[in-house]
Amino acid sequence: MQLLTIGELSARSGVAPSALRYYERLGLIRSTRTGGNQRRYERAELRRVAFIRVAGQVGVPLEEIGAALAGLPDGRTPTKADWAQLSRQWRGRLDEQIHLLERLRDRLSGCIGCGCLSMASCTMFNPADRLATTGSGPRRLLAEDQ
Repeated sequence: MQLLTIGELSARSGVAPSALRYYERLGLIRSTRTGGNQRRYERAELRRVAFIRVAGQVGVPLEEIGAALAGLPDGRTPTKADWAQLSRQWRGRLDEQIHLLERLRDRLSGCIGCGCLSMASCTMFNPADRLATTGSGPRRLLAEDQ
């Protein structure tokens, strides 16, 4: 079995060594130690790092990433079937994320610099903070019916 140093894992994954050490502290990736206490990573950790990196770039919190990775088997390299199961479990969550990103894209492109000059039809206008009664956060953006 070929083991990678932290520098090799960093170069191959595009993730800084400091981030790799942080991921390890969180239990997202694992290493073994040499007699000189140097980290060594199995090549399979590259897949985990790639998953962490991509999931993080689309806004998935590290806590959720960690929970997903915790479902992968301990003691052996995850198989294609293991990754497929994780994918099935995340499909709904990712579809929701995609839908929200599309709503954000579509509403911002229609609002920024639109020049509508109509407070009656502007989707960003919230006189007297009426939307506060419906909950916190960007109510119009998060509402499905708008």
